[in-house]
Amino acid sequence: MSAAPLAALAAAFGVLALWELLAAAERLVRADALRALVAPLARARRTGAEPSAAERRRLAIVATLVLAAAGWLVAGPLAGAALATGAPWLPRALVRRRRERYRAELERAAPAVARAVADALAAGHAISRALGEAARSLDGAAAVELAAVERGLALGRPLEDALAALQARAGRAYDTLAAAILLQRDAGGDLVGLLRELARAHEAAVRCADDARAATAQARFTGVVVGLLPAGAAALAELASPGALASVARSPLSLWLAAFAGFLQLVGLLAIRRLGRVGAP
Repeated sequence: MSAAPLAALAAAFGVLALWELLAAAERLVRADALRALVAPLARARRTGAEPSAAERRRLAIVATLVLAAAGWLVAGPLAGAALATGAPWLPRALVRRRRERYRAELERAAPAVARAVADALAAGHAISRALGEAARSLDGAAAVELAAVERGLALGRPLEDALAALQARAGRAYDTLAAAILLQRDAGGDLVGLLRELARAHEAAVRCADDARAATAQARFTGVVVGLLPAGAAALAELASPGALASVARSPLSLWLAAFAGFLQLVGLLAIRRLGRVGAP
């Protein structure tokens, strides 16, 4: 067999290999770019960190493009432009929601934190070392926050400032924990027993809050369903008779009444959400 066919075959396989290499590199670049874009959202859920100004701008641009494209494909350019106007608020709402979930996880971990610190103190560690040992024995949001406290203490930050920063990030669930630690440092006492009692009390408060949410879940769901029924009825009317909503919009009085009814529905949904909210323990 001559060398020319073999060279041609090798060249063909080389082109195919280069094509696959470029495709793999493109997929990798796309995956890395996507991870970089959503990294602020993941970080807000994982560590409770606020995105920087540049990250907020990137999220707003991506949300604008996605909503505009979705609205254009579903209902035309006018709907795409209308959806795009709300894009700057979407990333902010997502980040706020993820930070709220992070704080809720941190608040629910307060009994475990108090018990872990008490166990470390019972093992003979000083309070600064006990906070670090507690961070290594926990996971999730509590481990992140206690590790931050440990790093601050290792760099020479006063205990009061480190605990104040923890309270600012974690909420009122850690106020009693910080007060007990500072009180024991200044006046002495059985901090281990106090922390374990705090853990039991906070667990009881968490159970009460969970019971309240369970008791009001059906009523809250019913209120939301009733509040959304008019919007569902309008969508069904438009599907059954295309142009029904446009005919309502052509009459000024009908349009004003529909807008006012929508406003009242929105107020009702917000009231249901506010009345059905169960405060954190």
